Amino acid sequence: MQAFLKGASISTKPPLTKARGTADTTGSSGENKKTKPVPWVEKYRPKCVDEVAFQEEVVAVLKKSLQGADLPNLLFYGPPGTGKTSTILAAARELFGPELFRLRVLELNASDERGIQVVREKVKNFAQLTVSGSRSDGKPCPPFKIVILDEADSMTSAAQAALRRTMEKESKTTRFCLICNYVSRIIEPLTSRCSKFRFKPLSDKIQQQRLLEIADKEHVKISNEGITYLVKVSEGDLRKAITFLQSATRLTGGKEVTEKVITDIAGVIPAGTIDGIIAVCQSGSFDKLEALIKDLINEGHAANQVVSQLHDVVIENDLSDKQKSVITEKLAEVDKCLSDGADEHLQLISLCAAVMQQLTQNC
Repeated sequence: MQAFLKGASISTKPPLTKARGTADTTGSSGENKKTKPVPWVEKYRPKCVDEVAFQEEVVAVLKKSLQGADLPNLLFYGPPGTGKTSTILAAARELFGPELFRLRVLELNASDERGIQVVREKVKNFAQLTVSGSRSDGKPCPPFKIVILDEADSMTSAAQAALRRTMEKESKTTRFCLICNYVSRIIEPLTSRCSKFRFKPLSDKIQQQRLLEIADKEHVKISNEGITYLVKVSEGDLRKAITFLQSATRLTGGKEVTEKVITDIAGVIPAGTIDGIIAVCQSGSFDKLEALIKDLINEGHAANQVVSQLHDVVIENDLSDKQKSVITEKLAEVDKCLSDGADEHLQLISLCAAVMQQLTQNC
């Protein structure tokens, strides 16, 4: 009997040792685990309202609400990459703290389904929840929740109309923040219920300052001329500029980021190519023009980019007002056709033929 008991006690020891060994290994692997790489856009997203750049009016209103004033329903509109989503997320984090943020904020964007059924069920159910809980750090917590509807201009009119009653009915416990690029696509009854704030495109100086800060923190070699060109290419969209900077850094592998690298990353057509199109149009040879357009498409250049850059060249060119107006009207037509899915080759030939007609009529 004793032998049996001894055998049992001996047999139970190895599993314990094994368990200890596995625990030790998991502990050591947890310590050695590296931090996950994060896109720079997320890494350097403003963490508080004070870090939001160049949007003084919005920041002033949100600071008042952080100091205890009530927050109205908000409508943020403006070009992409100007800080609309970052601003409301930073404000919500400051209002509720990290613990209550998940419970008090519902964020829906274009990647989520947001038809009339979602508004009636998900948004309505969240808005009807009672507000409870307090911040662990002892700071005052506002008695409301926030529903963030990002890219609200892509919501159907029926879904927007269904939102009206919910906004009024749940006004005691819920605030809505609608974010869009085009305020004209939001129905009038919704815009009248919100305080509207226009987000201005960021100035070149602000963008350069922010990009130099990020380049310094990430040890990126880039000249001031490179930063200036990066700002020009991104067209006031800071998010795009930061993404291009990260992509260019990965591409160069620690070497200096040059204008050529940025041109390749951003998909910008070299200035020489655009000048070549203008030169062929001035020559009046349709055969040369067709061969050039074919080469342009075979090299993988986007027709939309050709239209955009050709517009800038035409506006700056020494042409008469009538010539500029005819070419610009054609540019607008081609841009619309391309967005509707028209053939790039045919549209570019049509555009360049119109440019050729205007450039050669006085010859």
